[in-house]
Amino acid sequence: MKNIPYLLIAARFLFAPIIFSLAYFSGGDSRFIILTLMFIGILTDIFDGIIARKVGVSSEKLRRLDSQVDLVFWLSIGFAAYYLNSDLIKSEWKSVVLILIMEALCYIVSWIKFGKETCTHAWLSKLWGLSLLLAFTYLIGFQKAGWAFDLTVILGLISHLDVILIILILPKWQYDVPSSFHAWKIRQGKQRKKSVFLN
Repeated sequence: MKNIPYLLIAARFLFAPIIFSLAYFSGGDSRFIILTLMFIGILTDIFDGIIARKVGVSSEKLRRLDSQVDLVFWLSIGFAAYYLNSDLIKSEWKSVVLILIMEALCYIVSWIKFGKETCTHAWLSKLWGLSLLLAFTYLIGFQKAGWAFDLTVILGLISHLDVILIILILPKWQYDVPSSFHAWKIRQGKQRKKSVFLN
């Protein structure tokens, strides 16, 4: 049981080059497979943390690995969406660049303050992940952006601002911080009881 979280993270990491390759070499014929891998990937992301906390192996090393694999996984899906719908993505380039800048800022601010990458697994970031799932389903499956894309841009901006606030508020680096409010409580010396399901 203690190895299952690592296996789930490894599966998501292996999905990334497969998704990228399918989009690049197979094009539109691979849409269903890419979406299937994306949905399986999001399930591994949900359950790796839950299982790790349940069996007592939720460590800094595991959570940092989980965060970095998440980044690789979602970037691969982003590239796949671009290859399959390049004109549509180009028409929304300002929003895409904004999200990429916000993602980079989270890492930059964390490295400047703590010398480590961010690893908050904040609740708003989890919500943003679900909106990404919806947006990429529309982009890859139906070749549409619309409200799903707009929603993920708005939630992406809000969730990244929350992560930056968490980093700025925390007195020292910490993983699994649910929100900037919780970061403020930690700064005041009030540690919270962690949940198995929502870190």
